[in-house]
Amino acid sequence: MAANGIRAIVAMVLLAGAVVMTLFVFLAGVTNTIPFSNTYFLQSETQGITGARQVSQWAYFYICAPGNVDCSGAWPAPSVGWAWSSGAQGVPAELIGDYGNGTTSMYYYYMWRFGWVTYLIAFAFAVFALLGGFLACLGRLGAALSGLLAGFSLFFYTIAASLMTATFVKMRDVLQANGHPSSIGQYGFGFTWASFACVFLATIIFCIGVRGDGSSSMRRRKSTRSSRSRSSIGSRRVKDDYA
Repeated sequence: MAANGIRAIVAMVLLAGAVVMTLFVFLAGVTNTIPFSNTYFLQSETQGITGARQVSQWAYFYICAPGNVDCSGAWPAPSVGWAWSSGAQGVPAELIGDYGNGTTSMYYYYMWRFGWVTYLIAFAFAVFALLGGFLACLGRLGAALSGLLAGFSLFFYTIAASLMTATFVKMRDVLQANGHPSSIGQYGFGFTWASFACVFLATIIFCIGVRGDGSSSMRRRKSTRSSRSRSSIGSRRVKDDYA
């Protein structure tokens, strides 16, 4: 029981870390204080594109200038092309299209839309697994439930992090190839993949908890065999006394 409790606490700490780091990603653009001001997925010089800022940063809910100033309004699943005007001139052909009010190509529109929503699902399951971790302190059944929830969270974190990475790394390459110096956001990528790692480790720990304390079980089995052996010896001695 004590071992299960320690494992559950470690897993809960990892899940809490994943939840906090994901909140940093979600809240990027809300304020200009650190780490929020440094949390974005992509930064690019967009000067020369119709309706764009001189430098644009793509975050989870917002598109801002550096330092989280001159931000767009908060919007769920914002199209990456909202950094510029509809039908803008100077946008690389791979990025612009008929989606997002004529600002975004189909590939980037759906890649980021699905990436955006899988973040939310992964975050929700991570919170449920964190709350369920209290049950994991009590025994194997609680560990199984928490492990299942953490496993679902891990599945969606994998999709979210992969789609985010594919979207913004490819977007960076396209912008740079067309004369717009760009760089990926170290904080945005770091928080995302660190959250994935924390949930991955928590899932493994919960699964270990489902097996229980193997050493304790072995000691119980040895104790039972020893008791049976002593009982058998005692029975033979009684028989010998009456023989």
